[in-house]
Amino acid sequence: MLLGRLIKQDWGRSILLGTLGVMCVVVPVANLLVPEDSAFHVSTYTVTLLGKYLCYALLAMALDLVWGYCGILSLGHGAFFALGGYAMGMYLMRQIGTRGVYGHPELPDFMVFLNWEELPWYWFGFDAFWFAMLMVVLVPGLLALVFGWLAFRSRVTGVYLSIMTQALTYALLLAFYRNEMGFGGNNGLTDFKDILGASLQSDVTRVVLFVVSAFALALTYLFCRFVVTSKLGRVVTAVRDADDRTRFIGYRVENYKVWIFTVSAVLAGIAGALYVPQVGIINPSEFEPLKSIELVVWVALGGRGTLYGAALGAVIVNYAKTWMTGAFPEVWPFALGGLFILVTLSLPKGVVGLVRSLPNWLASRVRYTYHKWGSLIRAKFSH
Repeated sequence: MLLGRLIKQDWGRSILLGTLGVMCVVVPVANLLVPEDSAFHVSTYTVTLLGKYLCYALLAMALDLVWGYCGILSLGHGAFFALGGYAMGMYLMRQIGTRGVYGHPELPDFMVFLNWEELPWYWFGFDAFWFAMLMVVLVPGLLALVFGWLAFRSRVTGVYLSIMTQALTYALLLAFYRNEMGFGGNNGLTDFKDILGASLQSDVTRVVLFVVSAFALALTYLFCRFVVTSKLGRVVTAVRDADDRTRFIGYRVENYKVWIFTVSAVLAGIAGALYVPQVGIINPSEFEPLKSIELVVWVALGGRGTLYGAALGAVIVNYAKTWMTGAFPEVWPFALGGLFILVTLSLPKGVVGLVRSLPNWLASRVRYTYHKWGSLIRAKFSH
């Protein structure tokens, strides 16, 4: 059916990119130019909240790339997100300088409090923005490359791989909680002042970060779409559908898995780097395995293997979380569990799959009604 094909192929991409384009115009104007007493004014808090949702959408898209198109269920993508966030947080901490509570020109406040005498070697270079951005890409990417090479070369798949990825993020959680690691321990990194010389408390800075997040999400979608529709993407999809058969016809399946896993980790790190200056903190709680499991729920709810469905699922779940944790905080864990069960049993293809099936369902109902009433009318006049 032509309508069904058009909806399946074009509507998600058009709505995602169109919505991001409209938001990049409407939200800044409504925040900076519309008076605060107007009903059309968008508060700075809302701008920050929307920016956070966009970062989560980018993270969900990164997981969908590796899970939806390669069949690798990672329960540790929160680790790559957190590592990218810590790289950005280290840059922001170096920008504080003497404006900290203890006024030390080099050491962050938590290091002064813990009687550190000098800056650890792995903090060197983070006073430069370009170096921090390089680490945002390299640290998650190298970790994913090493982990993926070891796991996929050993042909670890399925639930065993998922458990290993969860063990990875839990190990990092325990490590970053230690004060000796030099990353702020339990409290993490916070009290950021500015980025590239612009105050993080400024409305203009908040709007710019929101717009940058929107552009990053759009570019990520276009990049992922290019990857999955290329020859490389078709091989990756073949690996998902028939791993052994793809290997038997001559493809090095491990190499494709490592590549797509590493790219996905880099995208997750970028999402974390955009997230930190908007929320103003990064701490070890971002490594918690539950965060990575929630991420899987986002992708499953929106629609695995669609990219834009993953972004939609991230926004839906996090908006529900924001509302419910404010209204009924004790109910949210049960609601999340119920949502996961609902998706598993009733929406295996997610919200996007449900919407895609509507044209065919409507067409079948029209045909059924036509044949039913047609039979009744013919029977009536035949007498």
